[in-house]
Amino acid sequence: MVTELLHLDAAHPDQHEIDRAGRILREGGLVAFPTETVYGLGGNALDPEASKKIYAAKGRPSDNPLIIHIADMEHLYPIAAEVPEAAIRLADVWWPGPVTMIFRKKAIVPDETSGGLPTVAVRMPNHPIALALIRAAGGYIAAPSANTSGRPSPTRAEHVMEDLDGRIDMVIDGGEVRIGLESTIVDFTEDVPCILRPGYVNEQKLCEILGEVTIDPAIVSADGMHDRKPRAPGMAYRHYAPKAKLSIVTGDMESVINKINELARRAALEGKTVGIIATDETAAHYTEGHVRDIGSIDSDKEIAQHLFSVLRDFDDDGVDIIYSEAFDTPRMGQAIMNRLLKAAGHSVIEA
Repeated sequence: MVTELLHLDAAHPDQHEIDRAGRILREGGLVAFPTETVYGLGGNALDPEASKKIYAAKGRPSDNPLIIHIADMEHLYPIAAEVPEAAIRLADVWWPGPVTMIFRKKAIVPDETSGGLPTVAVRMPNHPIALALIRAAGGYIAAPSANTSGRPSPTRAEHVMEDLDGRIDMVIDGGEVRIGLESTIVDFTEDVPCILRPGYVNEQKLCEILGEVTIDPAIVSADGMHDRKPRAPGMAYRHYAPKAKLSIVTGDMESVINKINELARRAALEGKTVGIIATDETAAHYTEGHVRDIGSIDSDKEIAQHLFSVLRDFDDDGVDIIYSEAFDTPRMGQAIMNRLLKAAGHSVIEA
């Protein structure tokens, strides 16, 4: 298969080209496209064969549910069996936006799309290309992140081509994404809404809209996840991983810098190449290895936007080991650390 790379203006996409991509999806093909969070790998959400193609292209376990992307609120009701009032309140504020909601599904949603679960994950992305493509494709696109399973999620079209060239029909290049971390996932199938995956919309913002919310313990812990069927995308498997072994070093800033320098020197003596994820404030203090500055420690936006691309950059560097600082940022710290912990397989070193 030859994968077409289509370049579009993110703010004003060419409708003729969008219609052409939509036709590929309606006919059962796969198209990767940008959203505000990461690039998604799209297929017709109501076609079980298209969902099978998504799993095959990614090498993704088939019990890991896909998110259905919609562009209009009226398209939620044919696929969700019950939409609580609290979910409508959240949609009023954050749709379009980086929030996915989980509902009991209707029979129209294939088991292949829902990972065999009786629920459906739905979101309305906040990106002109994504919204136009969803409408051109018939209103429902199933789209996990457009990477091979387990790899860092793609934030640029070149990342998608690295992983999926020759496996899918088209990649739409709309430039670098704005947020860089996948959507927040909130489960509305229980009495109290439950956060299954943290993201740009954090717990505080959700509480302001919904009142009480709970947090699934799997967000911060790996305990027992391999024995549980995933309730939402990305819950039960190691995700976002670079090729090199990644460890997170925690503690106060001075101790972390000293510990990483010690670990890097030791690795260099063993003939290993080291990568270090640092910030504007700390990068100059590291004396060994390939140091990559992820942004200011005070900027959630910079760290989130650059995290996955930095992990991919280390693959290009061919490093053997990566050490990363921890990022306890106020707004998106939980989401950033959730992704880092999964990428590291929960390997944490105390400084």
